[in-house]
Amino acid sequence: MALSDDQLDRYARHIILREIGGAGQQKLLRAKVLIVGAGGLGSPLALYLAAAGIGTIGIIDDDVVDLSNLQRQIAHGTADIGTEKVTSAARSVARLNPDVTVIPHIERLDASNAAAIIGEYDLVTDGTDNFETRFLLNDACYFAKKPLVSGSILQFDGQISTFKAYEEGANPCYRCLFPAPPPPEIAQTCGEAGVLGALAGVVGSFQAVEVVKELLAIGEGISGRLLLYDALTAEVRKIKVPRDPNCPLCGENPSITGLSAAG
Repeated sequence: MALSDDQLDRYARHIILREIGGAGQQKLLRAKVLIVGAGGLGSPLALYLAAAGIGTIGIIDDDVVDLSNLQRQIAHGTADIGTEKVTSAARSVARLNPDVTVIPHIERLDASNAAAIIGEYDLVTDGTDNFETRFLLNDACYFAKKPLVSGSILQFDGQISTFKAYEEGANPCYRCLFPAPPPPEIAQTCGEAGVLGALAGVVGSFQAVEVVKELLAIGEGISGRLLLYDALTAEVRKIKVPRDPNCPLCGENPSITGLSAAG
């Protein structure tokens, strides 16, 4: 697939990068990425992946745009209130880049559909705001052998990592880092604890960078490390996350063998 004249112009700043070039840009145009959640993290992810020329972007979410979303969910506008977030995000992507095909999934990801949906993509990004879906995504991507670029935000803090425990070496899964969801009484959401709106853009952009790196196998990925961003101090730290030999999913004696056990 040769790049058209318009594509050579659109992606010129990628093409002149030695690590990407024309061949890398063509690979991005052939790539298929699933964004789970079209909210605070899914919005910058969708826009920057579309701008990068990811050829196929799937977006899954069952929610509609609310006025309270607009403080951080930049794929949506005031006129989109009451519209499905997937539909609104797809319109934003179409305005940005006609090269990109959006596959809408206006539904909730659960154990009944996760394997089939994830199986259609090369890589998955987690922009969700609840532990149930995060654990499900981790398990589904592990069984499907798909890299998972995960992000989370709360108040002024953000976390980003990539999980691909299906590969050999020091590649943990999400359960190695968080063996189980926290009790409901202490598991706060952004709606309960608050979140700095621009933090969603920072963490979602970090995720978009890692997606491109994973698709093109360039640079140094962050599997096996957790990147921590503190917006109040402007500090970025990376900590090592070892594979847990006792992990029920990817450990030496796994007890989780299917998605029905996810959660």
